[in-house]
Amino acid sequence: MLRYAYVTEKATTQMDRENKLSFIVDTEDTKEDIKKAVSEIYDVTVVGVKTLITAKGIKKAIVTLSSDDSAEEIASRLGIF
Repeated sequence: MLRYAYVTEKATTQMDRENKLSFIVDTEDTKEDIKKAVSEIYDVTVVGVKTLITAKGIKKAIVTLSSDDSAEEIASRLGIF
């Protein structure tokens, strides 16, 4: 499932401005799998999931949270801030 949070300058900007979190996930995971995992682990409402495979063959998921949930709060729980 979720391997780890993906923290870059762009990911941090998306978290602040668009309420999105980025994760590195297993390549076999579907968007529904990712949505369910994030919802259950962090007790949030996921609005959408976008995935991409990097040039190195790693799957990255960008998860959009509902306006009721805070991506910054989740990031602080993860120890990113």
